[in-house]
Amino acid sequence: MSQESSQKLRLGALTALVIGSMVGGGIFSLPQNMAASADVGAILIGWAITAVGMLALAFVFQTLANRKPQLDGGVYAYAKAGFGDYMGFSSAWGYWISAWLGNVGYFVLLFSTLGYFFPVFGEGNTLASIIGASVLLWAVHFLVLRGIKEAAFVNVVTTIAKMVPLFLFILICLFAFKLDIFTADIWGLNNPELGSVMNQVRNMMLVTVWVFIGIEGASIFSARAERRTDVGKATLLGFVIVLLLLVLVNILSLGIMTQPELAKLQNPSMAAVLEHVVGHWGAVLISVGLVISLLGALLSWVLLCAEIMFAAAKDHTMPEFIRKENSKQVPANALWLTNGCVQVFLIITLFSASTYLKLIYLATSMILIPYFWSAAYAVLLPLRGETYETDARDRSKDLFIASISLIYAIWLIYAGGLKYLLLSALLYAPGAILFAKAKREVGQPVFTNVEKLIFAVVVVGALIAAYGLYDGFLTL
Repeated sequence: MSQESSQKLRLGALTALVIGSMVGGGIFSLPQNMAASADVGAILIGWAITAVGMLALAFVFQTLANRKPQLDGGVYAYAKAGFGDYMGFSSAWGYWISAWLGNVGYFVLLFSTLGYFFPVFGEGNTLASIIGASVLLWAVHFLVLRGIKEAAFVNVVTTIAKMVPLFLFILICLFAFKLDIFTADIWGLNNPELGSVMNQVRNMMLVTVWVFIGIEGASIFSARAERRTDVGKATLLGFVIVLLLLVLVNILSLGIMTQPELAKLQNPSMAAVLEHVVGHWGAVLISVGLVISLLGALLSWVLLCAEIMFAAAKDHTMPEFIRKENSKQVPANALWLTNGCVQVFLIITLFSASTYLKLIYLATSMILIPYFWSAAYAVLLPLRGETYETDARDRSKDLFIASISLIYAIWLIYAGGLKYLLLSALLYAPGAILFAKAKREVGQPVFTNVEKLIFAVVVVGALIAAYGLYDGFLTL
């Protein structure tokens, strides 16, 4: 067996990447995060809408993986194929920034959780925490350098390990669930601060975006899949498992403690919910589960960060130096660049303790643009009839599903608001330096006429954001 073929990923490893990247820290804070915005009725409506929107997106990634198997790199490749090099680059760049910013948040949350056992780590932003996070960052870095398949195997192990406390939580809460607590104030009428039911739905749904990021994980690794058909299967399988986990954790918690009680909990709020049922050991179990979960999610996202940059460099949308692989077929330079950025920002969190939390929301908003282009490309294919020459029935079905995902993606960008759109532009604009370098390396003009207009809009947005931060009418 050749070394290259030995690095191929099977269905189990691809599914674990999807689950591992989605189930990070978000699920462990879900009871409080949701209760802070909505009560039972709105939460049920919000999950129903989210399930439809995200399921449509999962189908989009499955359909594109099957109909365009030659496109490697998921969200990056779909944006490029449908809308040109600059849109492809922007998707890769935005996804990459979103992913490594998320990793900074994971490191801080990890050491904040360890602070439950070791006070020296505090809220995850003390000197001891940053030193610990830095050591762990480079340990993960060198593990990944040993080989994608080896790192993916460790990810499978941590994914299985973190499922144990989640399943135990669900099992215990099923028996402790009280219907009278669940139905006490279904529409949040006793808490006017929550606002109308529709307002509650909109606010809680923004939380669901963060916990579902990673749904595209298998498609990013499509080039490394042993069988291309496994990419779509892994995406759907991972989505269904994670959706069930999220809904059960959220809904069962609302039958253990009331919405106002949940809203006041400190995170990870799952620990406090289980402690309420079984005592102190419940909080310890969930905290240990969160540490394992975050370690697995960190590994998944380090892999995804490097892979998206490497995929873009392979077809000359990123500069040539990012394309370099080591002897284990690991994109080494992309990995060094990614983890170098994480290290710099870990040091920044030491001096700017609260900033990272708000940048997590920025990370979420930045990933919405790549999702939008993927959904738009999935609409474009059946509209053109491309790959549907003999599948008229599938063409109508896929157009319907892709349209739902596109509407959902547009709604999410709208829900994120103008502030995060402008701040995203501030992060997108500098990427053009790398794009220009890549274009010059192959002797091509940097922008087409249409791309010049798009870049001009991005620059205007970035300038407004920069002035807004300086003047104070925008804040991070």
